[in-house]
Amino acid sequence: MTAIFRNSNGLSARATLAGARRQSGFTLIELMVVILVLGVLAGIAYASYENATVASRRKAAAACLLEASQFMERYYSTNLRYTDAVIPALPCRTELTPHYTIPTPTLTATTYALTIVPVSGSRQAAKDGAKCGTLGITQAGTKTRTGSAPLSECW
Repeated sequence: MTAIFRNSNGLSARATLAGARRQSGFTLIELMVVILVLGVLAGIAYASYENATVASRRKAAAACLLEASQFMERYYSTNLRYTDAVIPALPCRTELTPHYTIPTPTLTATTYALTIVPVSGSRQAAKDGAKCGTLGITQAGTKTRTGSAPLSECW
């Protein structure tokens, strides 16, 4: 069906009624596709963010172990033994408390072993437990981990 319209010059023009009524905007399908794409991008971004926070906490835990190891070495240079050494309340311990625990070190007169363990049930244990797990260091500077990832990735 067509209609005849007159423009401002008085000339007639033909236009279809369907074309005359067409409105611009988004269809529901287009809107749903945009929402779907945004949802996928948000899911990828959140997963990347979570992996980055787990990795940064692991690096902070490794740095805390190194700080405790340095304290042990200073104690040994003063007392010529590791026994009776008590690691002070390091600042790194308080920020890692929700994610890691630092058990009492294994001490002898000439050796020590320090470890840091992900808190069971925490996101750190869930995401990083099988990968790196418990991190450790000895008086010889030997770094360990209980997970399956390469040592360089965990430390």
